[in-house]
Amino acid sequence: MKTLFALLLFIAAVSPLAADEPLRLTLRDHKFVPEQIEAPAHVKFKLLIKNDSAGTIEWESDELDREEVIEPGEERGIFLGPLDPGNYPFYDDRHQATKGLLIVK
Repeated sequence: MKTLFALLLFIAAVSPLAADEPLRLTLRDHKFVPEQIEAPAHVKFKLLIKNDSAGTIEWESDELDREEVIEPGEERGIFLGPLDPGNYPFYDDRHQATKGLLIVK
């Protein structure tokens, strides 16, 4: 029983439940910067999205079932995860040619 408890404590210590630093994403000139971002699998994390454009954007991901309306000059934080490894596309719903990709490893 003590061995199992020690093992569970070790796993909890080395497996973070949330990422320490937020991921950052900026929309500028109808492009996401960067266009691809990486996140850790099986961990909750914060994504900070900054709208560095003159118009309102609607960050959206069908695969993540999330959308956020972000006004010009505004930065919005959203929590995602824990997610399984894979690729999660996102886009600006108001300018659908503006696309990006979240890669979870």
